[in-house]
Amino acid sequence: MSQRDQISIQSQSILWVAGVGVGLLTLAFVLGVQVGKQSAALRRPMQKGVEDELKDLPEPLLDQLKIFEGDGPDKMVPTPKVDGTAPKEESKAESKAEPKAAEKPTEPEAWTLQLVATAEAAEAKRVADKAKAAGFATTTVKEKGQLKVRLTKATDRAATDKTAEKLKKAGFKPFAVKVE
Repeated sequence: MSQRDQISIQSQSILWVAGVGVGLLTLAFVLGVQVGKQSAALRRPMQKGVEDELKDLPEPLLDQLKIFEGDGPDKMVPTPKVDGTAPKEESKAESKAEPKAAEKPTEPEAWTLQLVATAEAAEAKRVADKAKAAGFATTTVKEKGQLKVRLTKATDRAATDKTAEKLKKAGFKPFAVKVE
C-alpha cells in the first residue's frame, strides 16, 4: 500500500470534532425550545385590553371610576323631573306624598365577592374547586359570555370586606359586587 492511502487521526482531532458536535446539538436544542415558546404564545387566545376589562367591571365600580374621568358625583345623582304643565294643586299633593316615601326604611344592600370572570369553563371550575377546598361555597354565573365565580353567601358590605381579607390570605384576588 502506498503512503497516501493510510489515514492517521490524532486524539486531539477527535476531541475537537466531538466538541463541535456537542456545541451544534446544544445550539439546535436551545433554538428548538425558543421556537416552541413562540408558537405556544401565538396559539394562546388574545389577552383582553384595558377597555374590555373595564366593561367587565360591576356597575357600581364603573360609576366610582367615572369620578376619575372628570364626571363628578353631582352629574351621577338623578334629579327629579318637573312637569311645568301640571297645576299647583297636584304639585302640593306630590310634595305631601314624598315625605311618606322618605320615611320608608330601605333594606341594606347585599354584597358578595367575585373571584374570577373568565370565558374558559376549565378556569372557572379550577377557581371554584380551589375556593371550595379553602372552605368557601361558590356559585358560577354566566353573564355576557363570561363565567363568573362568586361566593354563594350574600352579606352586608362590612362582612364582605372581612371575607375578602380571608380570601386574599388564601391566594385569591376577590372584589365585591352588589347582589341584585
